[in-house]
Amino acid sequence: MRQRSSVFFFALSVAVLLGFDLKDAASIGMIGAADGPTSILVSQILHSNYVGPIAVAAYSYMALVPIVQPFAIKLVTTKKERQIRMTYNPKNVSKTMKMIFPIAVTFLVGLVAPQSVALVGFLMFGNLLRECGVLGSLSETAQNVLTNLITLLLGITISFSMRAEAFVTKETLLILVIGLVAFVSDTIGGVLFAKFINLFRKEKINPMVGAAGISAFPMSSRVVQKMAMEEDPQNVILMHAVGANVSGQIASVIAGGLIISLVSSYL
Repeated sequence: MRQRSSVFFFALSVAVLLGFDLKDAASIGMIGAADGPTSILVSQILHSNYVGPIAVAAYSYMALVPIVQPFAIKLVTTKKERQIRMTYNPKNVSKTMKMIFPIAVTFLVGLVAPQSVALVGFLMFGNLLRECGVLGSLSETAQNVLTNLITLLLGITISFSMRAEAFVTKETLLILVIGLVAFVSDTIGGVLFAKFINLFRKEKINPMVGAAGISAFPMSSRVVQKMAMEEDPQNVILMHAVGANVSGQIASVIAGGLIISLVSSYL
């Protein structure tokens, strides 16, 4: 969370220095988390003038995770670090705990960042539908048909704010560049934080796991696992990366809620 905050404020500061209004700069700063829905929510609530470019940048970098993240990870890791193996001890989780988890997360996140309840609530509601075991048809619809419909409607809605005179501008290019820098910085920050933790641990963390702490789920964790197997075909760190990836999703939503609260109170 601290890593994400520093990247956000860095991107926000750069955007302000380049002439963007505070509400626009705050919305641009969310791109680094590679979280399209949160970026759109923040830009909409703060009434940003660049909803279209921000949405395009956020979803573009989500799609470019397999290209951007390996490059960023290799910049700050050695082959030996990428070969670090991690112990995995799978444990059975009760059905009751699986149902309590989404409810508890929604409640706790609501206390920390009330503005983010809408996003985290729907995310956790999807988990609850799946884990309760008695709403199979609703769960299947939510995972497939409903998701595709919402994505389609979201794309159509956003496209209305992407008229040529408003989209094909130097500001759009600056947003894409700032978003890319924030995304790369977020990835590198996660890797460096894992390396910092390793200074105090006997059992080392593969620093690539830190790079999975963004909201692009599950793509980022898959990229980390692929890179680990390229260095050592027997090295499986997928579940560790997935854990960081899920945490990144939740942290991104919390960060978005806090940003909305802070910037709204300032404006």
